[in-house]
Amino acid sequence: MTIELYVFPPSPRAFKVMALANHLGLDCELRMIDLRKGEQKTPQYAALNPNMRMPTLKDGDLVLWESNAILQYLALRRPQSGLFPADERARLDVTRWQFWELAHWDPACAVFAFEYVAKPILLGIHEPDQAALAKGTELFHRAAKVLDGQLRDRKFVTGEALTIADFSLGAALNIAEMAHLPVEPYGEIKRWYAGLRALPAWQKTLAQCAMPAAAAA
Repeated sequence: MTIELYVFPPSPRAFKVMALANHLGLDCELRMIDLRKGEQKTPQYAALNPNMRMPTLKDGDLVLWESNAILQYLALRRPQSGLFPADERARLDVTRWQFWELAHWDPACAVFAFEYVAKPILLGIHEPDQAALAKGTELFHRAAKVLDGQLRDRKFVTGEALTIADFSLGAALNIAEMAHLPVEPYGEIKRWYAGLRALPAWQKTLAQCAMPAAAAA
């Protein structure tokens, strides 16, 4: 049975699940939820995801929302990939960084994404809130220092092997330039993201996101 993914590219939260599905070679059908048209608020979609956000996964009678939970589910379809390790300590380390992404990295990046990307596209507001950006800048540098330090002497977030933690954390950097993320001082983050961006599945997903992104510009 085909897995359905309800997404709105180029949202990093949509991108991460799309990229992982591509990397694993899973049979997934993309169902676009156009946030500009309020499609996430329709009764049909709200019945799947009461948060009226995306992404959402539907696999038979299983419905799952929250992007990092979806990443875990997809990785478990291909346990041999090692992206969600079987070893307990390794798996806890991956989960720890997914939790950290939700608590620290995503909120910091989301301030810039909202002010510079979402507001113009979804709300037609082209003047960013400087007070919000000041707070976001503080949060970003606090989180970026932690991530940059973790990546020192490591190819990927948890070591030498690619995991779903990298998909969780790396997707936000796709819009770094558009969102004016202050990433320039962080050489390890830039080196790590360049490696992710070079992955064939990452490139394939960027291409899938290009058309919706252009239409939204």
